[in-house]
Amino acid sequence: MKKLTLFSFIIFTVSVFSQTPSVAEGDKILGTWLTGSGNAHIKITKYGESKYGGKIVWLKDPKRADGTIKNDDKNPDKAKQANTIMGLNNLLGFTYSGNKSYEGGSIYDPENGKTYKCVMTLDDDNTLKVRGYVGIQMLGRTDLWKRVTE
Repeated sequence: MKKLTLFSFIIFTVSVFSQTPSVAEGDKILGTWLTGSGNAHIKITKYGESKYGGKIVWLKDPKRADGTIKNDDKNPDKAKQANTIMGLNNLLGFTYSGNKSYEGGSIYDPENGKTYKCVMTLDDDNTLKVRGYVGIQMLGRTDLWKRVTE
Protein backbone atom coordinates (compact mmCIF):
# COMPACT_ATOMS: atom_id res chain seq x y z
CA MET A 1 0.00 0.00 0.00
CA LYS A 2 2.87 2.37 0.83
CA LYS A 3 4.42 1.69 -2.59
CA LEU A 4 1.13 2.53 -4.31
CA THR A 5 0.84 5.81 -2.36
CA LEU A 6 4.44 6.76 -3.15
CA PHE A 7 3.95 5.87 -6.82
CA SER A 8 0.76 7.96 -6.98
CA PHE A 9 2.54 10.93 -5.37
CA ILE A 10 5.41 10.72 -7.88
CA ILE A 11 3.02 10.55 -10.85
CA PHE A 12 1.04 13.52 -9.50
CA THR A 13 4.19 15.59 -8.91
CA VAL A 14 5.58 14.87 -12.38
CA SER A 15 2.26 15.75 -14.04
CA VAL A 16 1.95 19.04 -12.13
CA PHE A 17 5.49 20.17 -12.93
CA SER A 18 5.26 19.10 -16.55
CA GLN A 19 2.20 21.35 -16.97
CA THR A 20 3.83 24.40 -15.39
CA PRO A 21 4.89 26.81 -18.16
CA SER A 22 8.63 27.36 -18.32
CA VAL A 23 10.06 30.85 -18.04
CA ALA A 24 12.17 30.44 -21.16
CA GLU A 25 9.14 29.30 -23.13
CA GLY A 26 7.15 32.36 -22.04
CA ASP A 27 10.00 34.71 -22.92
CA LYS A 28 9.75 33.79 -26.61
CA ILE A 29 7.38 36.73 -27.03
CA LEU A 30 10.09 39.24 -26.06
CA GLY A 31 11.24 41.51 -28.86
CA THR A 32 9.92 44.01 -31.36
CA TRP A 33 6.81 43.36 -33.46
CA LEU A 34 5.37 45.07 -36.54
CA THR A 35 1.61 45.54 -36.20
CA GLY A 36 -0.71 44.12 -38.86
CA SER A 37 -1.36 47.58 -40.31
CA GLY A 38 2.39 48.16 -40.66
CA ASN A 39 2.01 51.50 -38.89
CA ALA A 40 3.92 50.75 -35.67
CA HIS A 41 6.55 48.63 -33.96
CA ILE A 42 5.70 47.40 -30.47
CA LYS A 43 8.53 46.31 -28.17
CA ILE A 44 7.37 43.60 -25.76
CA THR A 45 9.30 43.33 -22.51
CA LYS A 46 8.95 41.52 -19.22
CA TYR A 47 8.39 43.30 -15.94
CA GLY A 48 8.09 42.01 -12.41
CA GLU A 49 8.36 38.28 -12.00
CA SER A 50 6.05 37.15 -14.76
CA LYS A 51 4.23 40.00 -16.51
CA TYR A 52 4.62 41.07 -20.12
CA GLY A 53 3.84 44.44 -21.62
CA GLY A 54 4.69 46.51 -24.66
CA LYS A 55 5.20 50.02 -25.88
CA ILE A 56 5.26 51.81 -29.20
CA VAL A 57 8.88 52.31 -30.28
CA TRP A 58 8.42 53.24 -33.96
CA LEU A 59 5.70 54.86 -36.01
CA LYS A 60 5.47 54.88 -39.80
CA ASP A 61 4.12 58.43 -39.61
CA PRO A 62 5.26 59.96 -36.28
CA LYS A 63 4.16 63.47 -37.32
CA ARG A 64 0.93 65.02 -38.53
CA ALA A 65 0.64 66.77 -41.88
CA ASP A 66 1.44 70.10 -40.19
CA GLY A 67 4.75 68.70 -38.87
CA THR A 68 3.78 68.40 -35.22
CA ILE A 69 4.43 65.15 -33.36
CA LYS A 70 1.38 62.91 -32.95
CA ASN A 71 0.02 62.88 -29.44
CA ASP A 72 -2.57 60.75 -27.68
CA ASP A 73 -5.39 63.20 -28.41
CA LYS A 74 -8.11 60.48 -28.48
CA ASN A 75 -7.35 59.37 -24.91
CA PRO A 76 -10.46 59.72 -22.74
CA ASP A 77 -8.24 60.96 -19.89
CA LYS A 78 -7.72 64.64 -20.77
CA ALA A 79 -4.52 64.72 -18.68
CA LYS A 80 -2.94 62.14 -21.04
CA GLN A 81 -3.94 63.73 -24.34
CA ALA A 82 -0.74 65.77 -24.52
CA ASN A 83 1.44 62.63 -24.25
CA THR A 84 3.15 61.55 -27.45
CA ILE A 85 2.15 58.26 -29.06
CA MET A 86 5.82 57.34 -29.50
CA GLY A 87 6.87 55.62 -26.27
CA LEU A 88 3.28 54.95 -25.20
CA ASN A 89 2.72 51.75 -23.21
CA ASN A 90 -0.12 50.06 -25.06
CA LEU A 91 0.14 46.44 -23.82
CA LEU A 92 -0.14 45.74 -20.11
CA GLY A 93 -0.55 42.90 -17.64
CA PHE A 94 -0.06 39.73 -19.71
CA THR A 95 0.86 36.45 -18.06
CA TYR A 96 2.16 33.41 -19.92
CA SER A 97 -0.42 30.66 -19.53
CA GLY A 98 1.37 27.90 -21.43
CA ASN A 99 0.62 26.56 -24.89
CA LYS A 100 2.16 29.72 -26.46
CA SER A 101 -0.65 31.89 -25.02
CA TYR A 102 -0.56 35.12 -23.02
CA GLU A 103 -3.67 36.15 -21.12
CA GLY A 104 -5.05 38.59 -18.58
CA GLY A 105 -3.78 41.70 -20.31
CA SER A 106 -5.11 44.71 -22.10
CA ILE A 107 -4.31 46.61 -25.27
CA TYR A 108 -4.78 50.34 -25.78
CA ASP A 109 -5.50 51.64 -29.28
CA PRO A 110 -4.36 55.27 -29.63
CA GLU A 111 -6.23 55.57 -32.94
CA ASN A 112 -9.57 55.51 -31.10
CA GLY A 113 -8.57 56.02 -27.45
CA LYS A 114 -10.07 52.71 -26.32
CA THR A 115 -8.65 49.95 -24.13
CA TYR A 116 -9.62 46.35 -24.79
CA LYS A 117 -9.11 43.04 -23.03
CA CYS A 118 -6.54 41.09 -24.97
CA VAL A 119 -5.01 37.66 -25.47
CA MET A 120 -1.93 36.92 -27.53
CA THR A 121 -0.76 33.65 -29.06
CA LEU A 122 2.53 32.86 -30.74
CA ASP A 123 1.61 31.20 -34.02
CA ASP A 124 5.30 30.55 -34.62
CA ASP A 125 8.52 32.28 -33.47
CA ASN A 126 7.90 35.20 -35.85
CA THR A 127 4.09 35.53 -35.91
CA LEU A 128 1.98 36.80 -33.03
CA LYS A 129 -1.82 36.70 -33.01
CA VAL A 130 -3.14 39.64 -30.98
CA ARG A 131 -6.86 39.53 -30.18
CA GLY A 132 -8.52 42.55 -28.64
CA TYR A 133 -12.09 42.17 -27.45
CA VAL A 134 -14.93 43.62 -25.41
CA GLY A 135 -16.58 41.32 -22.88
CA ILE A 136 -16.00 37.92 -24.46
CA GLN A 137 -13.34 36.88 -26.97
CA MET A 138 -15.93 36.16 -29.65
CA LEU A 139 -16.62 39.91 -29.75
CA GLY A 140 -13.20 40.93 -30.93
CA ARG A 141 -10.70 41.29 -33.70
CA THR A 142 -7.42 39.46 -34.32
CA ASP A 143 -4.38 41.21 -35.74
CA LEU A 144 -1.29 39.35 -36.99
CA TRP A 145 2.01 40.89 -35.94
CA LYS A 146 5.38 39.96 -37.43
CA ARG A 147 8.67 39.94 -35.53
CA VAL A 148 11.11 42.68 -36.47
CA THR A 149 14.74 41.61 -36.60
CA GLU A 150 16.88 44.04 -34.67
